[in-house]
Amino acid sequence: MYPLHFAVTSLFALLLLGQAAHAATVITKQALHQDIDLVLRTVREQHPDLGFSTSDVAVTAALEAIGRDLPPSMTRDEAWRLLARVNPLLADGHLAITLTDWRADTAAHRAAGGVLFPFDVAFDPQGRLVIDAALGGAASPLAGARIVAIDGVPVDTLVASLAARVHGDTPAMRMALLAQRWWLYYWKTLGAAPQYRLVIERDGLRSELAIPGSTDQPRMLQDEVDIARLYRLDTVPGCSAVLTVNSFDSAHLADFVAFTQAAFTRMQQEHIRHLVIDIRANTGGDDVMWLDGLMPYLATARYRTGSSAVKRVLRANPERGEQVGQIIHTQITTWREPQPDHPARFSGKVDVAIGPLTYSSSVLFANVMQDFGFATLVGSGGAARRSQSGGVYGVPLPQSGLTLWIPRFVLDPPGGAPKGALLSAQGPWDPRAVPACQAL
Repeated sequence: MYPLHFAVTSLFALLLLGQAAHAATVITKQALHQDIDLVLRTVREQHPDLGFSTSDVAVTAALEAIGRDLPPSMTRDEAWRLLARVNPLLADGHLAITLTDWRADTAAHRAAGGVLFPFDVAFDPQGRLVIDAALGGAASPLAGARIVAIDGVPVDTLVASLAARVHGDTPAMRMALLAQRWWLYYWKTLGAAPQYRLVIERDGLRSELAIPGSTDQPRMLQDEVDIARLYRLDTVPGCSAVLTVNSFDSAHLADFVAFTQAAFTRMQQEHIRHLVIDIRANTGGDDVMWLDGLMPYLATARYRTGSSAVKRVLRANPERGEQVGQIIHTQITTWREPQPDHPARFSGKVDVAIGPLTYSSSVLFANVMQDFGFATLVGSGGAARRSQSGGVYGVPLPQSGLTLWIPRFVLDPPGGAPKGALLSAQGPWDPRAVPACQAL
């Protein structure tokens, strides 16, 4: 983004200083009340359809309850811990109160010598918190062990406390986000300790360990900037391929388009007959990524990205007769044509693997692939709505330094769907299994 190393270094240093200064700012009770009032006004005046995920009555009651229980003063993180309690109630991954730039905040914390919880974690099929890897993704001899307690607190108590501040459409999505960002939610809710006392259980045996906090870069922060981790093609020549697409961030558009062109050309050369597009870890981005990077190779008929939408007008457009605050219902009339003559067009069987982190633009991609018969959805569903809010923008909360994220529109899937319908898979998918290509 910046052509000079000096510019990058200087900007980064200023950003870290700014984050540290804002984190230390004392916020009064009266000041946070102003932010709470701003949240209520903004949601009422700018959200296109609050009933899509929650209700004005519920949100008002929750924020008023938070307002009645404020301390005389607090830090920014303490303010977030209070206001973020409304996030599960909002029940939409695009509607939330968050720390303004938690990535930069994490960088500042680590640059100042701070440490984080030392493991990446996951929830097993029984919903128990287990160690997945060392923080940063390195293999750990403790992988697979169940965490029973941390610093004397039962892990179920900790999970309930942290999950109470996570945003997302459903509990399944919120728990997936919590696992992915455990190090962040633990740090911002309970602080960062130089050492963690863990009670773990493996094969029915419990043990207590003291593990130092980690200075490593969290794995998810590494993953989202590493092109080789974001996009990958694995093939069994003459048989199958898995195309991993972990982000639709348009900052990577040129790299992604070049990658998919090479990938589909390679699959043609290797006579691939079964393709799985893995978007289980793809939390979204920009539709142009899959419209330009995937659909030219996959579409076999004309298609559109949705069926209908509702939007809130935020800027007047007299030519269209649109006034600020107006709610407009529209039909999606833009259709896109397939490219049957594309030299690298894929003609085999296509599955799209989804998971509880599949969200936003990746849900729109899955909707198109399913509704127009381009692919079968496999994996694990039930976490994101098929109808998606979008056009998300941030509203600064000036007194606390937090941000309210709010969508501009709600888009229904191409084939339509009942209100609240969740994206679902038609069958499981095991990425370790070798497909029986002879049956295709």
